[in-house]
Amino acid sequence: MKLYTKTGDKGHTGLIGGTRVSKNDIRIEAYGTVDELNTFIGLLTTHEMPSIDLTFLREIQNTLFVIGSHLATDTSKVNLLDASILNGDSSSKIELEIDRLDSFLPILTSFILPGGSSTSAMCHVCRTITRRAERRIFDLNNIYIVDSNILIYFNRLSDYFFVLSRYINFLSNSEEICWKKKN
Repeated sequence: MKLYTKTGDKGHTGLIGGTRVSKNDIRIEAYGTVDELNTFIGLLTTHEMPSIDLTFLREIQNTLFVIGSHLATDTSKVNLLDASILNGDSSSKIELEIDRLDSFLPILTSFILPGGSSTSAMCHVCRTITRRAERRIFDLNNIYIVDSNILIYFNRLSDYFFVLSRYINFLSNSEEICWKKKN
């Protein structure tokens, strides 16, 4: 099988189920942003961090593939495959991980600017892409019903990247950069 199909040369692509849509269709924007996030998480995993955190990031990447296939499915034409259905406990796993990381951290007393270590800064990149993906998915939800588990998952996921950034700075003894309000 050749990698290139030439079927998208005129600005259209296919959804799971065979429907052809514009490459800037809201579905493509939504799952394309999820794919972008997955790519940046892959970049994040090339940074040094504890193996437990790398393992959890890989689990997130696998979950994002499930979500991407869900968003790419035209459910008016075909049923979702089992592999495209988000497990209901996915958000709970994120919450448990947030709690675990947060238990090591000092209490947050101000807004934090992205930065500190390069790994922490990359966590913030993932956080902001997560928020953009969430916005795209909510846009999609205004037109097509999106599983509420996906909406909840993305809301928790951005919180996870925020706490992971703080945790990484804590582990590396990097300074947390606090926002300084102008007087």
